[in-house]
Amino acid sequence: MKNRLLNKIVARCVRALRRHLFANSSALAIVIIAAVVTNGQLPVRDYRRAHERQILDEFTRLLAIPNVASDRQNIRRNAEFILEMMQRRGLRPRLLETATKESPPAVYGEWITPGATHSIVLYAHYDGQPTDPKQWTGTLPWQPTWRSAALESGGRIVTLADNGQSIDPEWRLYARSSSDDKAGVMAILTAFDALKAKGITPSLNIKFIFEGEEEAGSPHLGEIIDLHKDLLAADAWIICDGPVHQSGRKQVVFGVRGDTNVDVTVYGARRPLHSGHYGNWAPNPAMLLARLLASMKDDSGRVTIGGWHDGVEPLGEAEQKAIAEAPAYDDELRSQLGFSRAEGAGKSLLELINQPSLNINGMSSGDVGALARNVIPTTATAVLDLRLVKGTDHVRQVQKLIDHIRRQGFYVIDRDPTDDERKQHPLIAKVITRPGGYNAERTRMDLPISLAAVTAVQATSTQPIVRLPTAGGSLPLSIITDHLRTVTMTVPIANYDNNQHAENENLRLQNLWDGIETMAAVMTMKPKF
Repeated sequence: MKNRLLNKIVARCVRALRRHLFANSSALAIVIIAAVVTNGQLPVRDYRRAHERQILDEFTRLLAIPNVASDRQNIRRNAEFILEMMQRRGLRPRLLETATKESPPAVYGEWITPGATHSIVLYAHYDGQPTDPKQWTGTLPWQPTWRSAALESGGRIVTLADNGQSIDPEWRLYARSSSDDKAGVMAILTAFDALKAKGITPSLNIKFIFEGEEEAGSPHLGEIIDLHKDLLAADAWIICDGPVHQSGRKQVVFGVRGDTNVDVTVYGARRPLHSGHYGNWAPNPAMLLARLLASMKDDSGRVTIGGWHDGVEPLGEAEQKAIAEAPAYDDELRSQLGFSRAEGAGKSLLELINQPSLNINGMSSGDVGALARNVIPTTATAVLDLRLVKGTDHVRQVQKLIDHIRRQGFYVIDRDPTDDERKQHPLIAKVITRPGGYNAERTRMDLPISLAAVTAVQATSTQPIVRLPTAGGSLPLSIITDHLRTVTMTVPIANYDNNQHAENENLRLQNLWDGIETMAAVMTMKPKF
């Protein structure tokens, strides 16, 4: 009797939550949310609390396997480890290979509900960014290490107890891909464990796919989808990747920026020259490259390449409203990150991530530090990161970059110059587009599946969640929608200060615990198709 009454109350709360979902937070909304959390999330939380050590042991074993996409042997070890994880769970997994089987496989599994007529795909990726172990402090990228807090806050190395003692949720797990994105793999599979153990059955068919070369630009994802279209068809793909909002609130993100990367190399003399004997006479490629790069942005940080912002699809009213309602956090972020003036001529971070950007990932010319020598180097190279938004195209954007380089007087080629070209052209730039570029993607925020996802995530939090039209990062969502008739959304779980893509990547434990509950809620959502 009590359970039936509680279920009726919760059902009323959910209906009220839907009505208030896109309004500003209120005391009523918080009460509604708390009621849903109590009913829907306690079984998942109870399961997690009873299995914390088991969850973390499996997670650290996964993190210990090196996972750079170009490392074929180890990336396949990752795929096979995840395959075994899913086999133990009865998810009928299989490896989805490309035709040549030379690229990393995707790992697929499914949870089929008898009578269900709709399905969703839950996606995460198991590969990570390349990294230099020498840049890591106090640990190594594939040696998972626990710390009592963030390293910058003085977190000390700690060890998990064997006696079932509770684990501090503020502890951080340091390892490559601890947050980006093996955390997504672990949260999804543990959410399945909890629901299955508690006898909670979704109303949708749930499909799982874990990709192995997202950080390399997903160059083979389209081929994998085409080879397995029926298997991967779904009403929506829900992506578990990226950080929660900087305020700590959970969020649902309806789009991502596109991405492509370009190497630009300029040339000096054929051999290094003594800077005293030849300085002020022989061209210095580092200086040439610095001037070239400086010509691409103005003092406010706006890209000055011709046509760079052409075609940008403006945000709609609902999307602008969502940005306006998001927590204002720029001042706090600047303080944390240690700089006084942001780029963007006074626009907020959330406004600027809805504009196409140009970033210098890294530069190289000669040596620095103890290896610095008095020489004029032979070449200088920069790796440029081009982020795109809806309405821009990655191929056209690269061409705009090349056209700009030509307007600065450079002879542009896609290989090293010949002797004749060196003699004929005073300024030479080799421009190479890296494989794996793709465009931006954005889903409408008012679709039934969109509303259902927001309701599900909101039901796991006592704070109003953040809804954003676009994330600052990039994911291959346009590849998915180009090859399938579906929509995509991102439900991130990692802490925003996780150092993803950099040294000392980490995951705050409470974010993993919260992520498990979030993924369980997504699996059990009930959209009105």
